[in-house]
Amino acid sequence: MAETKTYTGSCHCGRVSYEVEADLGQAVACNCSICRKRGTLLTFVPTDKFRLAGGAESLTDYQFNKKVIHHLFCSTCGVGSFARGRAPNGMEMIAVNVRCLDGVDPETLKVRHFDGAKL
Repeated sequence: MAETKTYTGSCHCGRVSYEVEADLGQAVACNCSICRKRGTLLTFVPTDKFRLAGGAESLTDYQFNKKVIHHLFCSTCGVGSFARGRAPNGMEMIAVNVRCLDGVDPETLKVRHFDGAKL
């Protein structure tokens, strides 16, 4: 069973960096159009468990469809390492791309598949 730990993460060039407190007992693979094309593997945390350490000025926001999720990516390297949005209950959340966390091997994680294409 996984436990909550603090991880560091960043985009490819390192301009955008952060710390996140997360339980990686399960990651989510979504098949919506953007997740499928980007190959993201996600974990979700409340905003108070996420701290942007650097690169706020390098973030570019992309929204589509219902425009409820802020898909943030580095304007230098183009990597989207996290997004901001709301859970179904209205709580603000951060969706972290587990593939951008330092020292985490995504191949070792239990993955839950989510049919975001149907939303």
